[in-house]
Amino acid sequence: MKVKRPGWLVAVVLASMVGWVGSVLAGPAKVYVADEEGDTVSVLDAASFSKVATIPVGRGPHNIQVSPDGRLAWVTNNGERRKLEDDREHKGMPRGEHEGMENRGEVWAIDTATDQVVARVPVGRHPAHVVLTPDSRFAYVTNGGENTVSVVDTDTRHVVATIPVGAYPHGIRISPDGKQAYVANLKGGTVSVIDTEARKEVAQIPVGKGPAQVGFTPDARLAFVSLSQEEKVAVIDPASRKVIKKVAVGTVPIQVYATPDSRLLFVANQGTKKRPGKTVSVINLETLEAAKTIETGPGAHGVVVDRDGRYAYVTNIYANSVSVLDVKDLKVVATVPVGKGPNGISLTP
Repeated sequence: MKVKRPGWLVAVVLASMVGWVGSVLAGPAKVYVADEEGDTVSVLDAASFSKVATIPVGRGPHNIQVSPDGRLAWVTNNGERRKLEDDREHKGMPRGEHEGMENRGEVWAIDTATDQVVARVPVGRHPAHVVLTPDSRFAYVTNGGENTVSVVDTDTRHVVATIPVGAYPHGIRISPDGKQAYVANLKGGTVSVIDTEARKEVAQIPVGKGPAQVGFTPDARLAFVSLSQEEKVAVIDPASRKVIKKVAVGTVPIQVYATPDSRLLFVANQGTKKRPGKTVSVINLETLEAAKTIETGPGAHGVVVDRDGRYAYVTNIYANSVSVLDVKDLKVVATVPVGKGPNGISLTP
């Protein structure tokens, strides 16, 4: 005898199965750190605040971003290290200067389940930052050496578009609705606005000196850009595409990241190698005022906040460490050693 189950029961069972499968695929939460001077990616366990893996990648990995679906971590670098045909010609040349002679950079994909590199995609010269669209289908990579943004199809793993932007594009973020990408043009003093459907620049917003990284509040109310040469963060109204305020922060601010509730903005103040910044500024997004300064480690550079808004993670490039901040108490609760020169940082959803 065939038993007909009620539709609602089938729906409940299917929903439970989907939730179970999703939790299995998600696995334990991880934090990925681009160790720029170590040519590696450090992997941290987000529960224990401990380093659990080191992944060799290409030369000078600058920035890393986990896709919204959590399956891949994309890292920008200068490709495989190769032995020079004429070592004597380049002997004594600074590493960055020599690598600047290379024609193209790359973006590599790391499988977050196995922590193995599974793809290598050539992009433009001097790739800096990479971000993913909300559906994880496309990766956008800023190419500082040629004033463009590469768009990578994450399924075919090929560049499908190259978008001209401002002078020396560096940081990039995609709006919460996925319709626009903001690009910080470090030497242009502007933020480029990219229409992600048309894949073209539709505006440039004058912002100030040394724009390094951009960001959005999750509620899409505000956008931001750090001004590394002004010791300020410019607050942008995305509707009018105009700067509405500048907030004073620490020395050489680099990365910025808002909390999931859109109430606070964390700003990592790197400083310089001779005079390292050791703080993170916290901006109240209701009043648009700096609310607190938290001491982290020398060269505070990258920052990211977890999806629950419980912890913020900050890379300290001159200390080879990551500081873990309690968002509620606004204090450091752990310091984790990582590879050399930790720069960009991202975590699994």
